[in-house]
Amino acid sequence: MQLSIIVIGDELLLGQVTDTNSGEIARHIAPYGWEVNDVQAVGDEAHEIRRAIDRAFELSDVVITTGGLGPTKDDITKTVLRDYFGGELIEDPEVLANVKNVVSSKGFKLNDLTAAQAIVPSSCRVIQNRVGTAPIMWFERDGKVLVAMPGVPFETREMFQSEVFPQLREKFHTDVDIEHAVLMVTDYTESGLAEYIAEWEEALPPHLHLAYLPKPGLIRLRIDGSHLDKDFITSEVRRAATELNLMLGDAVIATEDLTPAQILLKECGRRGLTLASAESCTGGNIAHELTLIPGSSEVFVGSVVSYSNDVKTGVLGVNPETLAANGAVSLPVVREMAEGVLRVTGARVAVATSGIAGPGGGTEEKPVGTVCIAAAMRTEEGMVLCEAETYRFAGTRSRVIESATTRALIKAIKLLRNV
Repeated sequence: MQLSIIVIGDELLLGQVTDTNSGEIARHIAPYGWEVNDVQAVGDEAHEIRRAIDRAFELSDVVITTGGLGPTKDDITKTVLRDYFGGELIEDPEVLANVKNVVSSKGFKLNDLTAAQAIVPSSCRVIQNRVGTAPIMWFERDGKVLVAMPGVPFETREMFQSEVFPQLREKFHTDVDIEHAVLMVTDYTESGLAEYIAEWEEALPPHLHLAYLPKPGLIRLRIDGSHLDKDFITSEVRRAATELNLMLGDAVIATEDLTPAQILLKECGRRGLTLASAESCTGGNIAHELTLIPGSSEVFVGSVVSYSNDVKTGVLGVNPETLAANGAVSLPVVREMAEGVLRVTGARVAVATSGIAGPGGGTEEKPVGTVCIAAAMRTEEGMVLCEAETYRFAGTRSRVIESATTRALIKAIKLLRNV
């Protein structure tokens, strides 16, 4: 099943806001055998919106629009949809009650513009927006559906996943069963991985498909299977995943769709180990990734952001002579940072980073993107095991920080797996 997406708003075309809604929708529907076949971005112009809807319906039976439904006067999508599908604009008492409830729960007073959100085309079926004031409007014509959703990302994400997509799946029901398996793979480039498993991939039967979903330092391999026989396709997907897992060996760090931070927390939790980070160039981003995960406090005890050498020596206990002899971006320093944060926090596992994120600060010997990363573990006998390596990451400052964060987490995962 395919759907088209139209994102609406002048702010999108001006670059003031980045569209994240289409990606969220595409990622959510893919495991169910649905896919996005077209995304259009249009401004707040009635004829542009109508033309986009015409194009979308030529391509798909389902169209999702996001944006253009706010309380401001330049949001004209509601009027365009009334003209397109017919009917008249009416005040819906249930929508008004929902708007009042949402506004009250946020501690605000209802004004006339926000109250006007309750005015909707009579040709639509309203899905109440539990997390915002803009109602979600479901239109049907000739067996095709358009669902108009708000542009606020968390509203779109929450309501699409909990209400809109389940209703779409019910309306466009299929007897085909969709099954999936995921492998999280590291130590390969996307092209290198594709080359290594090319023969295996080419031999896949028609009912199986392999997708590559790369991120810095990590590739998510997803095996999708579809068939009328649920037991058959479940067995086939499981068989293919097992074969691929055996082929890739230690490069597979998880057989679940998890982030490196989730994998590391799960690994530490399983072993009853606590975790800490000592960060220089990553500036606390490792701690940020870990603490985004609910329940991380059961494993993660804290971080020392030792951006200056004074903090490296004064807090983490890095030897000044080590710094003087090797520089801050060096394996000896990052090892002492990891061992120091173990000592300071009492954690059993630690990661440490020190590098040059750029755009300045690089040298011929240590160019921008050079990052030293260490992972350390204190055994029950009190011995510290530490592995450190120097990496070269390409890209912008934020890209280097993201890559270093991912690699540090993976390094800790692999240290635990090898103990």
